[in-house]
Amino acid sequence: MRARRPVSDQSSDAELLRAIAGGDTAALRLLHHRHAGWLRARLRRRCADPDVVDAAIQDTFVAVWKDSHRYEETTADAAAWLWTIAVRRLLSALRGPAHRWLNGAGDELPDVTTTPSAEELVLLGVEHGALGPALDRLSPELRRLIEATALDGLSVREAAKLLGIPEGTAKTRLMRARIRLRELLT
Repeated sequence: MRARRPVSDQSSDAELLRAIAGGDTAALRLLHHRHAGWLRARLRRRCADPDVVDAAIQDTFVAVWKDSHRYEETTADAAAWLWTIAVRRLLSALRGPAHRWLNGAGDELPDVTTTPSAEELVLLGVEHGALGPALDRLSPELRRLIEATALDGLSVREAAKLLGIPEGTAKTRLMRARIRLRELLT
């Protein structure tokens, strides 16, 4: 059995996740330090309530602590894996009792502090509507591009840079993804 090297600032995210799976709290702290800021910034674009966002971030890293053994380096980038957890935790937090619009508030006028944003409605559609299963049926490269542009709000140029592909390729894949989604949703 190979001796595990201690985690450091130079450790990859995958190495940190392996260390976390082994119970290394220093690795969890380092992973949190690396990723909590950008996760918070992206979640804030979907939810204006900083308390809900903070709860989602906290729940994300609790889930990482409990489930880091499930991370498969061959199938997902660590940042993408974290983002998936964070979005799901945000949706769970939004389903709480403070957000009556998700729990059927009757015929009352909506409280402006709990009225969903357009982004929150899209996320709910992904999680609970026909869009989620349709996205799951897209090829991974098409799904990643749709998620980066439609869900994360990135421009095609930003998404191409994030995914490491040429901008022209991103535009073509995005067109293919939209056509395929229309087919799947009709």
